[in-house]
Amino acid sequence: MTSTETARAVREHVLRMTSGGRSSHVGSALSCADILTVLYDLVLRIDEKNPDWSERDRFIMSKGHAGAALYATLAQRGFFPTELLDQHYQNGSFFSGHVSHVGVPGVELSTGSLGHGLSVGAGLAWRARQHGEQWRTYVLLGDGECDEGSVWEAAMFAHTHDLHNLVAVVDYNKLQAMGPTEDTAKLEPFADKWRAFGWDTIEVDGHDHDQLTAALAILSPTNPRCVLAHTVKGKGVSFMENDIAWHYQHASPDELRSALEEVAAR
Repeated sequence: MTSTETARAVREHVLRMTSGGRSSHVGSALSCADILTVLYDLVLRIDEKNPDWSERDRFIMSKGHAGAALYATLAQRGFFPTELLDQHYQNGSFFSGHVSHVGVPGVELSTGSLGHGLSVGAGLAWRARQHGEQWRTYVLLGDGECDEGSVWEAAMFAHTHDLHNLVAVVDYNKLQAMGPTEDTAKLEPFADKWRAFGWDTIEVDGHDHDQLTAALAILSPTNPRCVLAHTVKGKGVSFMENDIAWHYQHASPDELRSALEEVAAR
């Protein structure tokens, strides 16, 4: 299966999971499906048969509200059967709406309270440097999450300690909970902010697998790296794309059928 086919399967799972569980954040999950697919298919050193392998790369899903996309990606990679995704958002299930590491192989950290993931990631990267270990840490952030001061504290820490084994990827879909990111707290000039904090920074199309792979594979020998991935909220389903309503609502049965048909056709 190609990475494009995997991303399509991830989107289909996300649509079914959020509709079946009557849960939210489908738009946020769809926007980062390509990023997660490229990471897990083409970049991360991991072993789905041994999730606790000591030499694995670490991945932190800091935008934990898009947990459906991570669960679907892990299932596609083989960490657990895809059938278990049907338990998403059900009472007693390990597959909670926000990312949980409890009972879910392959998840490093429970997340959802925004602004924490990069700090944890920086700590992991620092620990690896201290012990001479070669694994890397990757953190996926939301653009609205970058309103949090703790993100920039972590950015300063990473530059201070030359954490070239740390990569931050920002899902830059330009919409957050209640509206456009620029109306909430202006991020632009966003790339220049990261560069000013000492990060090797590149901007890419967050739905182009070749661009993502190249950006994530080539790291600076001294500085942490930031990949600003320009994405579309709700990517893959035309009536969800760039519509803030799909930050919270889920697809009805009729909308689900229409969305799955469109994703399959693309």
